[in-house]
Amino acid sequence: MIRPTVTMLVRGMREYRAAVLPVAMVAILAFGVFSFFSIADEMAEGEIRAIDETLFLIFRSPSDVGDPLGPPWLEEAAAEITALGGYPVIILAVLVVTGLLLITRRYGPAVYTVVSVASGATVSQVLKSYFERPRPDLVEHLDVVHTASFPSGHAMVGTVAYLTLAALVTRFFDDKYVRVYVIVVAVVMSVLIGLTRVYLGVHWPSDVAAGWALGTAWASLAWLLVSALQFRRNRKARRVEPAAAKAGSV
Repeated sequence: MIRPTVTMLVRGMREYRAAVLPVAMVAILAFGVFSFFSIADEMAEGEIRAIDETLFLIFRSPSDVGDPLGPPWLEEAAAEITALGGYPVIILAVLVVTGLLLITRRYGPAVYTVVSVASGATVSQVLKSYFERPRPDLVEHLDVVHTASFPSGHAMVGTVAYLTLAALVTRFFDDKYVRVYVIVVAVVMSVLIGLTRVYLGVHWPSDVAAGWALGTAWASLAWLLVSALQFRRNRKARRVEPAAAKAGSV
């Protein structure tokens, strides 16, 4: 006689550990969108100006607001790092990766990369045109800018691009340490790019925070769409295999 146990309550249920990551991505997507609109609302009402100025001045010398903190080489390093989130570098990186994927006949990942980054850049430009927030006017800009301030295009597009490329790389490796390393590198790069925008005086901190939030959300959305298509494809394949095996045995 089998004694009843608590575990019998879940007898017959299948494990869905594979669903943990999609659920987490949905949560990240929702949190990113919520954070962006919360920041945008505060910015539009002018309630975040004081916080912006306080955080902005943290990066400036107490004796001279026009001078960023640190030695001269740090300013040069910041300019080099911020370029990693600019369109020339992003486009070049996407073209190189896409070319490699096309040569190796990985057409799906190639399309995924281009669509994810291009759509994210488009959304960034549309939002800049909509909000039309002026650039910081407290100090001289240490980088050339041509567009509005909110959200930060470098922060948003850089986050979308590097997280998209990181998600792409992780799909070709089973080692969890490799996956974690790639994701961490992408996050660190996105953070550094955003911080340099404030350090160089061309963005308010809220611009960068909004860019990070929406960039993360957009990359998560792209990942979820690809995962949904992949799940649908695998499900169809599982249905076809038994039918093919049955037909072969006849």
